[in-house]
Amino acid sequence: MGAPADFAIEERGETGAVLRFSGNLDITTIAALDKRLKAISQNVALIDMADAGHIDTVGAWVVYRLARDHRCEIVNLSESGGRLVEAVGRSDISDVVPPHRPNVINRVLASVGEATMLAFGSMLGMLGFFGALVRSLLSLIAHPRRIRWAATVRHFELVGVSALGIVGLMSFLIGIVIAQQGAVQLRQFGAEVFTVNLVGRLTIRELGVLMTAIMVAGRSGSAFAAQIGTMKLTEEVDAMRTIGVSPVEALVLPRVTAAVLMMPLLGFYSMIVAMIGGAFLCWIVLEIPPATFIVRIQEVVPITDFYVGMIKAPVFGLIIALAGCYQGMQVRGNAEEVGSRTTAAVVQAIFMVIVLDAFFAVFFTEVGWG
Repeated sequence: MGAPADFAIEERGETGAVLRFSGNLDITTIAALDKRLKAISQNVALIDMADAGHIDTVGAWVVYRLARDHRCEIVNLSESGGRLVEAVGRSDISDVVPPHRPNVINRVLASVGEATMLAFGSMLGMLGFFGALVRSLLSLIAHPRRIRWAATVRHFELVGVSALGIVGLMSFLIGIVIAQQGAVQLRQFGAEVFTVNLVGRLTIRELGVLMTAIMVAGRSGSAFAAQIGTMKLTEEVDAMRTIGVSPVEALVLPRVTAAVLMMPLLGFYSMIVAMIGGAFLCWIVLEIPPATFIVRIQEVVPITDFYVGMIKAPVFGLIIALAGCYQGMQVRGNAEEVGSRTTAAVVQAIFMVIVLDAFFAVFFTEVGWG
């Protein structure tokens, strides 16, 4: 063990002071000097290392920093110490100029452009994926023995039967909310009886199928993306291709079939439960008996509203399943990608469902089903 690190300052008039280090300048002893060195107020013109002992990287950095801050020279430094001081000097990045940061407008425009190109690329990818799905479907129609009935029925249960509880609860509460808010507003005009019209047309034509689609996108669409993405990550999809099994036939078609066929049933179930919720509130708050509610629904809700809901349901199911399976197939690299692709599948599915719902609203109004 050598002497602990220390220093002394010798004044030399107007030329500045000389700072003389002594002892071992290593990590075990130099730490105590750090605050004292930073507190030096004199103008140091020279650093003398003649009395310094062993010096390590930490000591070399302290000496280099002192010389840099005071713009002074280091003398009588050993050969090994000189190499260390030179090395830490090369690694000093305090003078690096930070990169130019574009202004806010350019950054916003760049982000919007990047997001737009990403959206267009995703849409083109989904169109190509849909083409592969149609080709596999035609191939299965030509060779029906290759249809995976067990997997398809299993996804019927996962997408449809297992979702009945949460879809029913959501629909019941939505029916109550629509009836309650409608009654509050219509009461101002003495037209509470038209709450039945509001509940019937909204739940059958729009909200029954739309809210079911959003629930299925968050529940089943995310599951599709996570399941297929994990299989991509563990190279199970590549193994299926190696043994001659089409991943689209084995993984995608059963899920798409289940979503397309189950969405109309879930949508119809959601309509009925939402109307039950609305009828319950009308019975309790407006004193409209359930029998009267049912008769009124039959009078004011045209059958075309039911057709509209049933036409939209399988299309929404197709979009949800396509988004989930497509994003799952895009997983690359690591487990973080599974999470990001699952999030993208849900966001993409809900966005496309809402856009298509707006298109259907305009289209059916134009053809006279408004």
